[in-house]
Amino acid sequence: MHTTHSIFERTLADYFRQRLMALTENQSDSYHEDTLWYMGNMLARFGLRDQLYHYDKGEWQIRPLALLYKDALETPEPYQRCLLLRHLGDMALFLCALFPERYQRRGIRRDYFLGMGGGAYGYLSENAQQNRHIFAELANKFAALLNLVAQACAKQMPFDAKDVLRLYRSWMVSGDDSVASQLQGLGISLPESGQVH
Repeated sequence: MHTTHSIFERTLADYFRQRLMALTENQSDSYHEDTLWYMGNMLARFGLRDQLYHYDKGEWQIRPLALLYKDALETPEPYQRCLLLRHLGDMALFLCALFPERYQRRGIRRDYFLGMGGGAYGYLSENAQQNRHIFAELANKFAALLNLVAQACAKQMPFDAKDVLRLYRSWMVSGDDSVASQLQGLGISLPESGQVH
C-alpha cells in the first residue's frame, strides 16, 4: 500500500509541477525551479487524507493554523518546530489557494493566510537545516505563489485538482476501472496493483 501511495504521489507531483512550470512561462515573475518542485510535491502530498487531515474525536478534521502555530511555539525541539512550521506554511498555501471562499464565509481573510504562511516560511528560511532558498522564496513571494497554486489547481475542462484528488480517493477505495481510466485520461499513471484499501 505504501508503494502504491508513493507511486501515485510521485505521478501527481509531476502533474502539478508541469502545470506550475507551464503557468510561469507566461508570467513576468520568475521562480526558482526548486520552489516549483517543492510546491508540486506539496500539492501531491495533500492528495493523501492523512497528510491534510488529522483524526480527532472520532472524525477527520483539518487542524486550525492557529493551533499548528501554538504547537510550534510550545515545542522545545528546534527540528520539531521546523517540521510544524513547514506544515503550517504548506497548509496556509494549500487551503487559501484551493478553498478561499470556504474561509471567507467564516470571516477568515486572505491576510490571515499570508501572515501565517509567510511567517512560517520566513522562520524556515533562517532556521531550516536544508532548502532555505526555497523557504525564502515562499516567504518573500507568498501572495504571488498563492495565486500561482490557485491557477495550477483551477478548473480545466473537465477536471480541476480537487476533482483529480476526489477521483484518486475514490479509486483507492473501490479500485474501479472506470475511475482508473478517468485518472489515466488526465495523464495520471496508476500502479497496476488494482484495488487498494
